Amino acid sequence: MLIKVYGSAVFGVEATTITVEVNVNKGIGYHLVGLPDNAIKESNYRIAAALQNNGYKIPGKKITINMAPADLRKEGSAYDLTLALGILSASNQIQSKNIDKYLIMGELSLDGGLQSIRGALPIAIKAQEDGFKGFILPKENAKEAAIVSDLEVYGVENIKEVIDYFDTGKPLEQTKVNTREEFFKCLNFPEFDFSDVKGQESIKRCMEIAATGGHNIILIGPPGAGKTMLAKRLPSILPPMTLHEALETTKIHSVVGKVKNMGLMSQRPFRNPHHTISSAALVGGGSYPQPGEISLSHNGVLFLDELPEFERRVLEVMRQPMEDREVTIARAKFTVTYPSSFMLVASMNPSPSGYFNDPDAPVTSSPMEMQRYLSKISGPLLDRIDIHIEVTPVPFEKLSEERKGESSVEIRKRVMVARDVQTRRFSNLEQVHYNAQMNTKQIREFCVLDKDSKELLKNAMERLNLSARAYDRILKVARTIADLQNVQNISTTHISEAIQYRSLDREGWLG
Repeated sequence: MLIKVYGSAVFGVEATTITVEVNVNKGIGYHLVGLPDNAIKESNYRIAAALQNNGYKIPGKKITINMAPADLRKEGSAYDLTLALGILSASNQIQSKNIDKYLIMGELSLDGGLQSIRGALPIAIKAQEDGFKGFILPKENAKEAAIVSDLEVYGVENIKEVIDYFDTGKPLEQTKVNTREEFFKCLNFPEFDFSDVKGQESIKRCMEIAATGGHNIILIGPPGAGKTMLAKRLPSILPPMTLHEALETTKIHSVVGKVKNMGLMSQRPFRNPHHTISSAALVGGGSYPQPGEISLSHNGVLFLDELPEFERRVLEVMRQPMEDREVTIARAKFTVTYPSSFMLVASMNPSPSGYFNDPDAPVTSSPMEMQRYLSKISGPLLDRIDIHIEVTPVPFEKLSEERKGESSVEIRKRVMVARDVQTRRFSNLEQVHYNAQMNTKQIREFCVLDKDSKELLKNAMERLNLSARAYDRILKVARTIADLQNVQNISTTHISEAIQYRSLDREGWLG
């Protein structure tokens, strides 16, 4: 007897429906075709044990299973439940009247229990698009799949529950999630707050500008100056994610299996990879491409601590994704594209010892050593960072103050007001939501300078020998500073402040 059951394969952040055709007839043998990987080929051992432990068996006949489309590579253990139900239906051990109306996925334990799968959200979106009545999957993943409306989602813990549902009509409990209610309920505040930061008013100002315009920022200063502390508090002043951003972000994290029991992600991601990371782990890749850290920080913050310690080759692969806000990974047979619209926050010491030009420091570095250390970061990469700012150690008087600094809530209010200005400005542009995303054409339109501002910028460009890209960055930052003041036109004060935030472009910037 021939039976069709349905599963799904995830490529990039999109899913493709897989038709599993199971044919049982006379003879002996188990044939699995349709480009399965080793995890799927091994599934017959898991399925045999799971069925036996639940009072069923793999029939002693010739079983042929085809996973269509046959030219598309399938991977992972998530097809166990799909294959098991196909075998039971095709061998008439259970009724299968409505089995083709459901998309079924899950990894089996030997006792018939179900383990979580990856990519439940993209699969649910595809199931709804393809008109399936419901989606049966492990209970751990039910909440994230239930985000999708107009699709019945059933989270199950054991294969016996699924068998009883189709064979005897015993109902399954449907998982329901009110997406909007869930989203706004989870908008709790991050644990790190700017009120914990003593002093550093100029750096807080930079952080506020960066958060407002979505600008990349690099913090340069000696050890213990507070670079990491400040970076970890940046997400607390970023505007809350919109529902659309939350869905996009959850989709990417779902692909790598990081959304178990969570449902919709409401906090902006903050990723902090170690400097030993490989280029494939940072931008995504592998023989079967997975999202990297830059995609996992989509709509959030990517923090690279001790930037010069990263391999130069690893940093260089970020250049194109930072500009295009997406990364495309090409393989011989297919190409996947992951979104990567993130805010880069980097930190570094000014020299190998960390105490360049500090007379009180026990170890100092020569200018040549410092130059060699700084040259680990290429000019094109620094060009893509809008704000360079020096972080100086906080004096004891400030550290011992009882008075708390301005809280993240207060800073965030100003950021959100300025973001609203940008949202209205770019309302007709689909791909642009805040100042850092403007291209050259939009910069010319929205960053018009008066005569004095042009003269000031011209002098700065000539003295600091800035590139055309740095020129654009200064204009974007100046536009953000004007938005924070709720001013329509960019003035010389905005331009001069934006120029100050290009520390690494200045010769002898520490002296």
